[in-house]
Amino acid sequence: MQVSIETTSGLERRLTVGVPAERVDSEVDSRLQKAAGNVRLPGFRPGKVPMKIMRQRFGQGVRQEVLGEVMSQSFQEAVVQEKLRPAGQPSIEPRTLEAGKDLEYVATFEVFPEVDLVEMKDFAVEKPVAEVTDEDVDNIIEVFRKQQGSWDEVERAAQEGDKVNIDYAGTKDGEAFEGGSAEGSDLELGSGRMIPGFEDGIVGMKAGEEKTLSLTFPEDYHNEDLKGAAVEFAIKLNKVTALTPAELNEDLFKLYGVEEGGEEQFRKEVGENMARELKNAIEGKVKQQVMDAVIEAHEALEVPRALISQEVDVLRQQTFQQFGGAAQNLDLKSLLPDEMFAENAERRVKLGLILSEMISQFELKADPDQVRATIEEMASTYQEPEEVVNWYYSNQEQLSSVESKVLEDAVVEKLLESAQITEQECSYQEAIGQARPEA
Repeated sequence: MQVSIETTSGLERRLTVGVPAERVDSEVDSRLQKAAGNVRLPGFRPGKVPMKIMRQRFGQGVRQEVLGEVMSQSFQEAVVQEKLRPAGQPSIEPRTLEAGKDLEYVATFEVFPEVDLVEMKDFAVEKPVAEVTDEDVDNIIEVFRKQQGSWDEVERAAQEGDKVNIDYAGTKDGEAFEGGSAEGSDLELGSGRMIPGFEDGIVGMKAGEEKTLSLTFPEDYHNEDLKGAAVEFAIKLNKVTALTPAELNEDLFKLYGVEEGGEEQFRKEVGENMARELKNAIEGKVKQQVMDAVIEAHEALEVPRALISQEVDVLRQQTFQQFGGAAQNLDLKSLLPDEMFAENAERRVKLGLILSEMISQFELKADPDQVRATIEEMASTYQEPEEVVNWYYSNQEQLSSVESKVLEDAVVEKLLESAQITEQECSYQEAIGQARPEA
């Protein structure tokens, strides 16, 4: 087998491969001979069909099959011979396919880049420092009470936070405009659903009252005809309902998984969950900064387009699933074009290549105890933690994802040894808001 290699541009390579005719022709003959023993043709006894007839009837199809297999096999042999690491599938362009002549084809593909790690030291990391206070716990419990509360009709004037039922009709220059009117519409005051001034204008109204609001649409409103337009809304308030938070009792505790121990145990578990969330948020914020520094330090690293394309497909499918993913026969590429994901996909591929090299050079391994601890921490938020732990250990794909996370965290810890870390005191809410997961 003859192989020549050419670097066309960057990571792209072009292999010209020549395979002796005998390798293809002998395999074609071998398959035809085996097939002849089973073929039944009119005028011939079973197993006695002459090879000449076999070649006439089946030779072309068998040859095409053999050519495909030989090109695939010889390509793999060629990249091993040349010590190449293809990224993605090659584009094959046949040059000579005739029987009796050496097979020749050209394979074009990208290779994985050589990752030259840049020494990272003294890069800046700001670490939030916060704790969960009794007031934080009170605030979250109040959120829970509101989530499980009831909306009851009231006779008083509407206040921010109430829900109102209204009829409204909008006009521009005295003419109704599309989408500007509704009857029996429910609206939570303070939600920001309507244009500025609309919800504020309803505050203070009572059921049965009517009012006309003179308002202006924002300059950046999505409807071109209404951008910056002066309009009027005639509003009739039909009903006001106010939220009555749920009682702090056993029924509420059970809704959040606390069967025994009353309010004391409920507060304890809420606090523990918040502390866990805070820890994860701070770690996420720090990890994000480390990953940003890794990307910045290796900005010049070129990544294969094929891998970016694969990652775009993964992100597109994930996005589709997040929004239901049930509809059939959708053209996802039109609905969710590549441009939506290209930047994030390139970042993820680049990070993956760099982290893989770091794991290799730092000689890191996924510590089984740390893997177990990570799984147990994730499982602790479920009612039957042991079942979740067992599920992870019986599902190799999920277990591998946890091992990858543990390895990534080990890289982060290694890099933090050389970072300039500044601690920044903040509140629980500020720390939670600062953190964002690594893409």
